[in-house]
Amino acid sequence: MAVPLKAIVTGGASGIGAATVAKLTEHGVRVAVLDVNEPPSGGTPFALADLTDDAAVRRATAALISELDGLDILVNNAGIGAAGTVETNPDDEWHRVFDVNVVGLVRVTRAALPALRRSPSAAIVNTSSVVATTGLSNRALYSATKGAVLSLTLAMSADLLAEDIRVNAVLPGTTDTPWVGRLLDAADDPEAERAALNARQPHGRLVRPEEVAAAIAFLALPGAASLTGSTITIDGGLTTLRPQPTTRES
Repeated sequence: MAVPLKAIVTGGASGIGAATVAKLTEHGVRVAVLDVNEPPSGGTPFALADLTDDAAVRRATAALISELDGLDILVNNAGIGAAGTVETNPDDEWHRVFDVNVVGLVRVTRAALPALRRSPSAAIVNTSSVVATTGLSNRALYSATKGAVLSLTLAMSADLLAEDIRVNAVLPGTTDTPWVGRLLDAADDPEAERAALNARQPHGRLVRPEEVAAAIAFLALPGAASLTGSTITIDGGLTTLRPQPTTRES
């Protein structure tokens, strides 16, 4: 009987992370969650850690690897959002968001690499965003961090190539996550704001977390063994399509 693969998903308590936990589990992977919040449902091994605390990250990662008895897949999904132009956020906010979204990813990867090196099919998948490659308004700080994640993915892939550790990234478009939900709730007209976000995607709706999770699982599993330094964009055509408006004949 084949030994199941083992994975850690950061930010796995909600949104894209929770959907990724479910999708990998469907594929027979043993999954553990590293998050600042406890997953709402029991049964999945988890450890609490703030990604800005290197010692806590190392302890949590080591505990999960011990509980799983190894590690084959690391999904660096945890992150926080930020709205505003380059003038909006003070220095402290820039440092805070970079500390979670970029340096936090580095901390978890650093802690996980010794175990990944012992895996015959090691893979890392990083969650970037379409804002890494497409200029969207009012997202300067967030875009800068996700651009860094994309560049870091390529550098990590090159560095780890000789060790047979694959590193890829997903670039979701606007996804129906709790963070987006909070942004909508804070809008003056949440329904109008949701309609505008739906319309921004050429396919006419927000991306579903399960759709991003499917791409993450594809990149993480051994069937994608020749994919490294690659990205998958899941955005309903936002970055590539410019469809003509449809008209109805009377």
